[in-house]
Amino acid sequence: MKTKIAAAIALLSSPVYAQESATALNSGDTAWLLTATALVLFMSLPGLALFYGGLVRAKNVLSVLVQCFAIVCVVSVLWLICGYSLAFAPGSGFIGGWSKAFFNGVGESTLSGGVPESVFAMFQLTFAAITPALVVGGFAERMKFSAMLLFSTLWVMAVYVPVCHWVWASDGWLYQRGLLDFAGGTVVHITAGVAALVAAMQLGRRNGFPHTAMLPHNMTMTVTGAGMLWVGWFGFNGGSALAADGNAGMAVLVTHTSAAAGALMWSAIEWFKFGKPSALGIVTGMVAGLGTITPASGFVGPGGALVIGLTAGAVCFTATQWLKRRMKIDDSLDVFPVHGVGGILGTFAVALFASSGLGVFSGQGYAEGMDMGRQFAVQITGIVAVGAYTAVLSWGLLKLVDVMVGGLRVTPEEENAGLDTTQHNERGYDLQSL
Repeated sequence: MKTKIAAAIALLSSPVYAQESATALNSGDTAWLLTATALVLFMSLPGLALFYGGLVRAKNVLSVLVQCFAIVCVVSVLWLICGYSLAFAPGSGFIGGWSKAFFNGVGESTLSGGVPESVFAMFQLTFAAITPALVVGGFAERMKFSAMLLFSTLWVMAVYVPVCHWVWASDGWLYQRGLLDFAGGTVVHITAGVAALVAAMQLGRRNGFPHTAMLPHNMTMTVTGAGMLWVGWFGFNGGSALAADGNAGMAVLVTHTSAAAGALMWSAIEWFKFGKPSALGIVTGMVAGLGTITPASGFVGPGGALVIGLTAGAVCFTATQWLKRRMKIDDSLDVFPVHGVGGILGTFAVALFASSGLGVFSGQGYAEGMDMGRQFAVQITGIVAVGAYTAVLSWGLLKLVDVMVGGLRVTPEEENAGLDTTQHNERGYDLQSL
């Protein structure tokens, strides 16, 4: 008989599975999932856009906001055409089928696990939209808008959609193996982190990096966006229970705990190492805690979340320092060391802290037929498979886009002038007109 955790994973399967198991519309679950959908969209617009926008220089703030906005629009249309179908409709172990293209068969009375399938599909759309938006941070301040738009379009279809099917569709090969990823450690954070790293390496460093200081131009904007991300993440993780129940409540609790622990750990390390804690440090630690708890959020209790959050703050801080200071890789907004490393750490931590109790290992909580050793092996398989697939496909797509648009990167002169004026003929701040 399936464990409670395996049953929770089954709720993130294809609509066909959900329809077979549903008996009637659950208005409470539907209301919560509608709310969670709005919260996750709120994470992208305006949360992530403001968070990223404040971190770049003033001459590039508008470009980042437009990139996040455009990605949400493009992914929304792709999801309708075929993205949702290829991610969740029955197919092979590697990709879904075409039976749900253009939302075929999705009507007002069509149910998916007790909620309208339209709500389930919209909830999943918000995940598909924020993932390529996260990748923007890896190549911020130097990629052409046309290259960004084309790469994001191809990447969603070639990387996000197949990985989503592998992990969350009932016939996906990683789902079948028993991978536990409650809300996107592999699907969202590892894919986004690895893609950002590949893009940063392929485009090269920004002009002047690492010798010229490239400080955030508006930390007030960044902290505001970070607060929006924190609130929105309750929908991201809590909504992934797909029900208004105790599992959703616990997911929200552990999400909050890990975020707070990650923020405090990052600040403590900065305080000890540099003498003062920074606003940038506390919000980055918070995001590290949120990203790391994501895959484990439906499987661990508060005790496990506290350890995961503290570990995330320390490990992601170290990864950030190592990548930029040792490797000299210009991942502009630290996407890989925060989201990529956090997603890897959190996916791995599921096997250690999964429990039907409150954060204390009780020998339960693994996928059906698994013990700790086997669950560790499955989690590592998922990390390696998703990471390797994302790296290879992202590299190939960047090469393809490079040829198609005549270069990924703006000219040195355009980069020095800023992407706001050279790519959009506008300014984020036109103070001279005041």
